[in-house]
Amino acid sequence: MYKTIAYQGVQGAYSEQACKNAYESYNTIACDTFHEAMWMVERGDADLAMIPLENSTAGRVEEIYRLIPKMSLHVIAEHFEPIVHCLLALSDVKLEDLKYVASHPQALAQCHNNILSLGLKAEAKLDTAGAAKELAELKDPQRAAIASKLAADIYGLQILKENFEDIHGNTTRFFILSGEKRVPDYESSKKYITSLVFQVQNIPAALYKVLGGFASNGINLLKIESYMGTQMLPGSQFHIDIDGHIDSDIMRIALKEVSFFAEDVRILGVYESHRDNQIEYMI
Repeated sequence: MYKTIAYQGVQGAYSEQACKNAYESYNTIACDTFHEAMWMVERGDADLAMIPLENSTAGRVEEIYRLIPKMSLHVIAEHFEPIVHCLLALSDVKLEDLKYVASHPQALAQCHNNILSLGLKAEAKLDTAGAAKELAELKDPQRAAIASKLAADIYGLQILKENFEDIHGNTTRFFILSGEKRVPDYESSKKYITSLVFQVQNIPAALYKVLGGFASNGINLLKIESYMGTQMLPGSQFHIDIDGHIDSDIMRIALKEVSFFAEDVRILGVYESHRDNQIEYMI
């Protein structure tokens, strides 16, 4: 039986492209929402989920950070996917035939100068691959779409311009989620990331005391995100990505110190760093 990986979007989305690049042998499953993609893994209908966490141009995907503390899944890997926007059109259409271009608002913004240079009118759509799919259905030679190379292949469109984005190097960081906990064996020669969430009381210096264990042990924090408490949970909750493996000696000491000052400490995952061969880690 083939293994499967779920993602949010329609066929040809950049998330599906990330799935194919990271897990070439897996069958991909398109989902309407991030929650649906994660839920498919939770109930066993998919083996993994590819979930975007942040983008080097657009910043963090806020909805994901709201879902992470509530999920029961485990982070088993991270993946950095370069986002290469392509200007797509119907077969035999030339640049001078075009009047309109459609895509997700973020993609339109990232290609703004190139759109202006061609004198095209931008039209916002729900997603990039959806714009490509609509273009193939409308069969209007005056219209173009900005989407992935994968979308061009799926919907039978020609690529008029590749690397259509104004600034190259746009990259999205993904979490790969699994219902099964997987912790790689610690090897001192490799780079690892440990992701965890915890809660602190809403009192002076609470966060300072929690993070002090990492500082005193010389451990680098790669990322920190905060979540506001509620009337039922008055404390603040935090998500941190740590440069290190939970089985290293200094990490064991640091996590022991964290447990003195934090509540509900939960390890989301331990995984090899994918960032060394990609862009600088996004803080």
